[in-house]
Amino acid sequence: MGDLTKNISRHELACNCGCGLDSMDFETIRLVQDTCDYFAIKTGKVKVTLIINSAARCFEYNRKPVSEGGPGSNDASQHPRCRALDFKILDVSPDEVYDYLTKRYPGKYGFGKYDTFTHADTRTNGPARW
Repeated sequence: MGDLTKNISRHELACNCGCGLDSMDFETIRLVQDTCDYFAIKTGKVKVTLIINSAARCFEYNRKPVSEGGPGSNDASQHPRCRALDFKILDVSPDEVYDYLTKRYPGKYGFGKYDTFTHADTRTNGPARW
């Protein structure tokens, strides 16, 4: 059915432009699934609800300005490298997710905290925090 893990399906990883890019680095998938598992245990649930805002992005879509419906990002982004996920765990604040990730992986990866979601990537030239 397209399920890669308990919380992640391949169709959720697809570039938002419809180009068909739907690849994702396994380490990135594992990182986000481990985060889901942690918060499921913490909240006493069998499974949390994961909402993926953005995953794989082709370079063309990644560069598309926000005013034209794109993310307005640059070529240094990990999304076109299929190594980044922007996500929300329902009923868990982005602050809690960010705090968990930065404490669990203090010297690795890239994590960004936004008002409504958390960014996680498995860059090799990290860590990066914002």
